[in-house]
Amino acid sequence: MDDIQQSEYKKACANCGAELKFKPGSHQLACEYCGYEEFIEASKTSFEELELEHYLKIVGENAYTETIELLHCKNCGANQHVEENYKSLNCVYCSEPLIREDIEKEGWILPGALVPFQLDANRAQAIFKEWVGKIWFAPNKLKKAALVPEGLHGLYMPYWTFDANLFASYQGQRGDYYYETQTYNSNKGKRTRRVRKTRWTYASGKVNGFVDDILISASEKKRIEIPSTVAFWNLKDLVVFNSKYLSGFVTEKYTVSLKEGHRKSFQEAKSIAYNWIRRDMGGDTQRIANADIRLTDEKFKHILLPIYLSSYRYDGKDFNFYINGQTGVLSGNRPYSFWKIFFLVIFILAIITIIAIFAK
Repeated sequence: MDDIQQSEYKKACANCGAELKFKPGSHQLACEYCGYEEFIEASKTSFEELELEHYLKIVGENAYTETIELLHCKNCGANQHVEENYKSLNCVYCSEPLIREDIEKEGWILPGALVPFQLDANRAQAIFKEWVGKIWFAPNKLKKAALVPEGLHGLYMPYWTFDANLFASYQGQRGDYYYETQTYNSNKGKRTRRVRKTRWTYASGKVNGFVDDILISASEKKRIEIPSTVAFWNLKDLVVFNSKYLSGFVTEKYTVSLKEGHRKSFQEAKSIAYNWIRRDMGGDTQRIANADIRLTDEKFKHILLPIYLSSYRYDGKDFNFYINGQTGVLSGNRPYSFWKIFFLVIFILAIITIIAIFAK
């Protein structure tokens, strides 16, 4: 069986025939009907980091190593893949109904690795419910939404990672602080004060090192932007890609091309190089006049990272909530109930009025 067939294969329970789904926090598939479990066989090789130059120059940025079945959301544009069969599905971003008859096959660079979900839907729902219960002035509809498991979606998000050897030669100035005492006139007579100044000296040199796993989101920012507090995964938990880990979850196909991801990664590498240069210059402050930055032996991976999403529409506005599927960290923007705040203000004013009356 080739890779394409394997990724589309329905994973049936050997006991009752129902569809098996990945069990978060394990390396097993589980049947939610009879409890049968099946281990996901570990790969005998580690995940491969691909030669970037080969893909960009020889194969090309639009090179694909497999095809994937995708449903395209006509409302927000998200491309979503669901591993198991289903009768109905809603977009994980905007909740627009997706129609299975609209399914299309597209090419993609096969993921090299992924971080499996460590939290199941029940645990994620409990975290969301606990968070909603602690926020003030939340609309009652939001509290009810926290009780509806269907409102929370498990999603594998696409990322590019880039590794390279970094070399940079630089020229600039090193600044060292020193202080002088100055005398000045005031309405109380002559005063003195210490003034900080900077002594600049020419600096040049070279820095080099290995840049590991520059993480670049391969999903368009126009739909959502995951808060930085949530978008932090321990990449040491990456495992070799196996489509069985996708069962029971939605997978988004990358919309940021490899070429664009590489361009963004260079900006990150440039920032790293500048930090190394400043540290190499020393002193209290630095001026970098020019820096020649070069990357060699560049490699990349297409990886998938787990997150739970929940969206909520209130008073004509969309509010999104995110739970890291590995760590359980939650973040989101929340609506406020106008009427709860209004009645609280009325109550406070009434108390103040009563106190004022009795104080006379």
